Amino acid sequence: MLRLLLICMAALSCAVGAGASAPKETPDSAYTTLPDFTLTGSSRPDDEVIPAQRLDGKALEQLNSHNVADAIRYFSGVQIKDYGGVGGVKTVDIRSMGTNHLGVFYDGIQLGNAQNGQIDLGKYSLDNIEEISLYNGQKSEIFQSAKDFGSAGTIYLRTRHPRFRSSRRYNLNLTFRTGSFGLANPSVRFEYKISDRVSLSANAEYTYATGRYKFRYRKIFPDGSVAWDTTATRRNGDIRAFRAEAGLFGHLDGGRWHAKLYYYDSERGIPGAIVNNVWKNSQRQWDRNFFAQGNWQKRLGDRWELMASAKFARDYMRYLNPDTTLMYLDNSFRQNEAYVSAAARFEILPGWDVSMAADWQWNSLRASMVNFSLPERHTLLVAAATAWHWRGLKAQGSLLGTFVSDRSKIVSGDEVLGTRRKRFHEFTPAAFISWQPWADHAFNLRAFYKRIFRMPTFNDLYYTDIGNADLKPEYVSQYNIGAVYDFRPSSPVLSSLRISLDGYHNRISDKIIAVPKGTGQYRWMMMNIGKVRIFGVDFTASADLTLPKGITLNGRVNYTFQRAMDYSDPSDNKDAAGTYRGQIAYIPKHSGSAVVGVYWWRFNLNYSFIYVGERWHNSSNIPVNYEQPWYTHDLSVSYIQPLGASALRATLEINNLFNQQYEVISNYPMPGTNFKLILQFDL
Repeated sequence: MLRLLLICMAALSCAVGAGASAPKETPDSAYTTLPDFTLTGSSRPDDEVIPAQRLDGKALEQLNSHNVADAIRYFSGVQIKDYGGVGGVKTVDIRSMGTNHLGVFYDGIQLGNAQNGQIDLGKYSLDNIEEISLYNGQKSEIFQSAKDFGSAGTIYLRTRHPRFRSSRRYNLNLTFRTGSFGLANPSVRFEYKISDRVSLSANAEYTYATGRYKFRYRKIFPDGSVAWDTTATRRNGDIRAFRAEAGLFGHLDGGRWHAKLYYYDSERGIPGAIVNNVWKNSQRQWDRNFFAQGNWQKRLGDRWELMASAKFARDYMRYLNPDTTLMYLDNSFRQNEAYVSAAARFEILPGWDVSMAADWQWNSLRASMVNFSLPERHTLLVAAATAWHWRGLKAQGSLLGTFVSDRSKIVSGDEVLGTRRKRFHEFTPAAFISWQPWADHAFNLRAFYKRIFRMPTFNDLYYTDIGNADLKPEYVSQYNIGAVYDFRPSSPVLSSLRISLDGYHNRISDKIIAVPKGTGQYRWMMMNIGKVRIFGVDFTASADLTLPKGITLNGRVNYTFQRAMDYSDPSDNKDAAGTYRGQIAYIPKHSGSAVVGVYWWRFNLNYSFIYVGERWHNSSNIPVNYEQPWYTHDLSVSYIQPLGASALRATLEINNLFNQQYEVISNYPMPGTNFKLILQFDL
């Protein structure tokens, strides 16, 4: 594998040399140095084959959301696993394929978790986020790292890039939030213009909350009978968290670069599930996450464009369960990750580009557990892609090669009995196409196919007494067809209208699931026996209106239908409790959201609504596993007071306006009506 890596890097080096030695047909003056930049890639929205769902600017401000996971709930085709409270774990599932099939990129470089493959998006505040983008399949851009081709869906988080008015050299933002759950959340962001080409951004935030809230715990079966009905206070949901980021942003002639440092440190309680009349849990979790990353991108001549990225990350997690009536646990885990990437794009002809990218990544995991296998993984990804457009037709294709080498130790107590090595390689294709039939109408038809997989995580393979070192990857085949219409009317009232509709089918095979080990139901092992078939429809619509008296209004509506069926065991359909062709756990057939914002003078009024239909917490779709539908209404009002060159913004948020009692995950009650007061000062 190392030899293949060297060959790929050498090929890219030759590309650099060829581009550098070629005479420049366009002088340097033809490249304009912009006062600021917002894109992390070279694509333009008009070049996208499969447009993204996006939240940025006012759209992000409209949402009564504090972290990234809460904001993503307003995308179609997305399900959030939320365990409740300010500090509860929040993960994302896209189109029912599982959390591990979603790649999360932070300023263009993927966030990793080799231990369990899940990214807790509750750790990432919106205070420093400028745009959130969601792509099904992959980003419509061939000039990207090989990692960008390696997920069934991707979320891109773009942090705020410094912008300066006229001759100003610095910006300062101070924010303070308080409200329900004993919340105290101050944050500060400072931006400084070092020179015309280099700027600095630094951001820090502290969060404290008791996490206590009252809830009504009520269960009703589909026949209307009441299983239980009581009230209590949610406890052990406290959190203390500190986040700090610093970034440098620079411009080059025909290029740009940025570097970032990130640190997160938290201690939080884990309130746990409410079962067997246990209302309070004592588990605790500590997290420390650090990474340093950078990206460089430059155009050479008219046809060549080069990009390089690098990252180092170190994560620490400690889990404590002091309850000896169950099992005393005090385990700590340390992850390390190193990553480098190089990519080149070449324009063969006007409208026809090709690219190549090579990534290398190293992961290791250490744990305090007895008999832990101490795994390490080397991953090489090589991607070749091409993009072509002619008039109203756009097409992209890519082929990703993945080469993985795992090494772990066979341990018994303090004795190392041997070393286990495992190698894997696979090639996966993707094809995307869109067609605009009429040049004077922004109506596009689109379709894509993608074959992808996810490697078993370290927990799947090596977790003591549960992991299975013989696991195979989990495969997904994606099929999508859809249409989008951007209407730009000449009406003085309706300024824009966008409607999109997509139908899709996903097939998951060799799905990794936990099954009982031996005759005891308390011991489990990971196995490749799962199969899932998913049929779905995503609908989105958004509009902007200009009303009399200087009032502007915008709205966004999303709807998702999904039939996600468990095809793992055809023999398990003999009775009503069978799982074959049952809707898989926590996937609603119907879900949707709506957001409306009204702006007048210095006032903003925002309303948002989320609906999640009936679900089951097991593929056996019987009454005992039934989960009721839930919905929430959120409302916020804000006022902006100019103070010379500065501004003060005050916002009052009321979430779950009608005190809906609901659960996203069974036995994890969510908060009722709660409020938040936010003060922001910009200098």
